[in-house]
Amino acid sequence: MSSTTEPATAPADTPAPAPTRKPLHLAGEVIEAGTRRNFSIPIARSPIQAFLEMPVMVVHGAQPGPRVFLSAAIHGDELNGLEIIWRVMEALRPKRLRGTVIAVPIVNVFGFTQQSRYLPDRRDLNRSFPGTARGSLASRLAYQFRTTIMDGCDVGIDLHTGSLMRSNLPQVRANLEDPETLALAEVFGAPVMLHAAERKGSLRREAVAAGVRCLLYEGGEGQRFDHGAIEIGVAGIHRVLGHLGAVPRPSSTAPVSRRLGRSSWVRASRGGLVHLEVRPGDEVRDRAVIGRIVDVYGKRIAWLKAPFDGVVVGRANNPLVHKGDAVVHVGRVLGDGDDDHAS
Repeated sequence: MSSTTEPATAPADTPAPAPTRKPLHLAGEVIEAGTRRNFSIPIARSPIQAFLEMPVMVVHGAQPGPRVFLSAAIHGDELNGLEIIWRVMEALRPKRLRGTVIAVPIVNVFGFTQQSRYLPDRRDLNRSFPGTARGSLASRLAYQFRTTIMDGCDVGIDLHTGSLMRSNLPQVRANLEDPETLALAEVFGAPVMLHAAERKGSLRREAVAAGVRCLLYEGGEGQRFDHGAIEIGVAGIHRVLGHLGAVPRPSSTAPVSRRLGRSSWVRASRGGLVHLEVRPGDEVRDRAVIGRIVDVYGKRIAWLKAPFDGVVVGRANNPLVHKGDAVVHVGRVLGDGDDDHAS
């Protein structure tokens, strides 16, 4: 296990009362109250016997408060979450923080090094929870994260992007039927939020089962830094921490997050090349033309039409499509009295 200790405070930090908390014991490390620590957890050896390690960043506040985990790159090609975590953790002041923030900027270190969504055996880590100590590589990594990082936390925020060659509008997915989770989603202030059931084997489902209220934030595209989505993510996490009392509340109020219900992918009815007329965040009307598919001679062979009134929450960026490919993701904006859910 490698470890580095950073200064407990930034130069601008002001003196605070002596720490009243006990040290945090995590993965063999001891983090004193009012300090920060970066270290790594060995996961497994590669075929050439080099250790692959999961990086961990901890700020253990001087005063008692909530325990929050942040996770990114559970899919190894989703990079925005790394930058979000770096910025959030850098801004925290250990002697002012109430509570503890534990961040893992790269959960799937195997996929990250291979620029792949998956693990070397093609398993999806986000379908491998709760994991076991003696299972597959994915199962072991899920078990390590669950028992080392997640256990004992009150709130978690899992950071994602769209998959490769798909862009997502910055959005929060969560159990919006839980009032406290809904409050966190509203405070986060992403452009839209969707009620989404926890998928079997996912980190979010395991967190909720363990009593951890969890938000999933998505924005941008895989293998890209999207600075707009990053800034929304950083600001949203700071507002959540303020809502929890870990840091002072921001002076500005959270942007209004539009709540979406049922969502649907518009799929290609023919193979060809697609020309889209909409981007994530655009509003669309029922049956309005949102794109067209052309053949190799440039002649239109099919239209793409909106399935209902709604907002574009995602789109494919690769113009080459086969019949049945998902091209545009549309979510329906809920009005007063509506209660349908995102699919």
